[in-house]
Amino acid sequence: MKYKQRTALAGAILLAFGAPAFAGTPDGDIQKVVITGSAIKGSESDQILNPAKVLSGDELLDKVGSSLGETLSNELGVSASAFGAGASRPIIRGMEGSRVKMLENGMATSDVSGLSNDHAVASEGATAKQIEILRGPAALLYGSGAIGGLVNVVNERIPTELAPQPTGEAASRYSTVDNGKDVSGSVDGSVGKLALHADGNWRDTLDYKIPGNRIKGDPTSASGHLPHSDTESKSVGVGGSYIEDWGYVGLSASHLSNVYGIPSAEGSRIDQKQNRYDVDSLVKAPFSGFENLKLKAGYTDYHHAELDEQGNPATLFSNRSLETRAEMEHKPVAGMHGTFGFQTENTNFSALSAAGGPDTVPPTHSTSAATFLVEEANAGPLRLSAGVRYETVKRQPINNKERQFNLGSTSFGVSWPFADGYSAGVTLSYAQRAPSIDELYSSGPHDATLTFDVGNPDLVKETSRNVELSLQKTSGLVRWRANLFRNNVSNFIYGNITGLTLDDEGKPGGDFRQRLFQQADAHVQGGEGEVTYNQTGAGWSGRVFADTSRGYLNRGGSLPLQPADRFGTEVGYRRDNWRGGVSLTHAFGQDRLAMSEHTPTPAYNLLDAHIEYTQHVGNNDVTWFVLAKNLLNEDIRMSTSLLKDISPLPGRNFVFGVRTRF
Repeated sequence: MKYKQRTALAGAILLAFGAPAFAGTPDGDIQKVVITGSAIKGSESDQILNPAKVLSGDELLDKVGSSLGETLSNELGVSASAFGAGASRPIIRGMEGSRVKMLENGMATSDVSGLSNDHAVASEGATAKQIEILRGPAALLYGSGAIGGLVNVVNERIPTELAPQPTGEAASRYSTVDNGKDVSGSVDGSVGKLALHADGNWRDTLDYKIPGNRIKGDPTSASGHLPHSDTESKSVGVGGSYIEDWGYVGLSASHLSNVYGIPSAEGSRIDQKQNRYDVDSLVKAPFSGFENLKLKAGYTDYHHAELDEQGNPATLFSNRSLETRAEMEHKPVAGMHGTFGFQTENTNFSALSAAGGPDTVPPTHSTSAATFLVEEANAGPLRLSAGVRYETVKRQPINNKERQFNLGSTSFGVSWPFADGYSAGVTLSYAQRAPSIDELYSSGPHDATLTFDVGNPDLVKETSRNVELSLQKTSGLVRWRANLFRNNVSNFIYGNITGLTLDDEGKPGGDFRQRLFQQADAHVQGGEGEVTYNQTGAGWSGRVFADTSRGYLNRGGSLPLQPADRFGTEVGYRRDNWRGGVSLTHAFGQDRLAMSEHTPTPAYNLLDAHIEYTQHVGNNDVTWFVLAKNLLNEDIRMSTSLLKDISPLPGRNFVFGVRTRF
């Protein structure tokens, strides 16, 4: 059964081109999957200007975990915050939090995962058709929250084409490390010119097993299982579109409920809920000289409660957000082809004490409005691309200083196909980010991280200047790519742990560590590369990869939560109805510590494997699979985790499952 090309990042205005990935089918037939909804569509070689990864098909199903961070943690240039099984957010090239934007079907998830590592991303990977990762300057034109990159979860809740007959997918899996049970599914169909979609997921896990003691070298700490690492998650979504020759218009609604433990010393929990409503439309050839018009809108009502050890609410987070987006793609004019558009966002955010103490973040109303333009052109053998975005952001808190920021982003890239199947490129970009609400106005305790956060309403905007050099081979059995990057950030905002301890009222002598939001100039530099063999056909396949990232304050000292250097190899085999593979990743020890960090993380080896067999039952496919994770049962501590000293990753885990497509 072949996979169709997925429409992804609809409405995006990225300075981007198509980026290839490959989805295997049960009989070994391979169909290329590309990012098709970027502002300007391009060929496979254009990935030189858009370092990207598309997870789809069997590759996505093999890697999907209980969180988005876990699902993507072994991708090139990507690590995870690893705040327990329930909350793990992607970190891209050493950039984390509000510098990595999370999208669902091309629109912001509008959760609060960027504010703190204990907050889960409000998007479910188990029902995704495709997950896209864009790193570096290619993502900058999507907004000031994408300096580090972006991740887009595509679930196609609003269909863009009519299904000739009902189709669907369903999967069930059981994991030994946490007695985990997971059931997910989706179905698509059509009635006349009305296309319909529904999906859902249910997951329940207990505290997961760990190889040794909770605190490395401390035999008195917990062993066997990691306390407060359990999860329970439910999601459901429905959508429909009216589709005509002129285009389509569609609606969707979804609900997510997520309760998970925080494996901190205090053992808090988070009860997360979100309702989401989206509108998406496309009109072909709306006016003379234009190819299409896209209009999108999304409303999100997000809440979560941070519960103490007794299950009582300590802090109540709320975020209500309305986002709109419009863009038009024009036909070539004087050799240039591009897209321009507008985007607005209106949010009401708060993090209020449930016990009458100081509020962590006061109620704050934020608005933003942006306009953007992306163009491409050919100049002889060179492909040129340029884009610009201008954005205004206003923060209006209760009983604090109102702030307004004017932000500009621009990017220019050149790709040179110097030989058949080979390309070289350079991309230069300039981007600005407004301080987030918590960085400006925090003034209260955060139980899950055991910090007393103090914002600074006088913070200025961050300014990022990025250069990236790329080289790749995109044809033949053996393919490879390499990227080098450097990002200089003026007025980089970070949380400085001062060493003072406060109580929940902010008075000296309690258990909360004081964290002050401060600014200093910083830079991040690094590289990544991979060599692949036969990723598109039956028989043996292979991959060797490596990535590294270094983040420093210019005045001295490392940035916090920096990823370890890694290299690894994968070997796979695909023939007829069988598919399997083994991967080994080695992470070096990480002793480049920020001033607030005291413990280096040791090196580790992560050995994973998988095998599956597909039966053809009538017109349907049924696939039986076994995944083996951390086969060496290593005690793995992530340098990107605030809980690295007390929260190791799960030990040896076998996942048994079955999935079907019809």
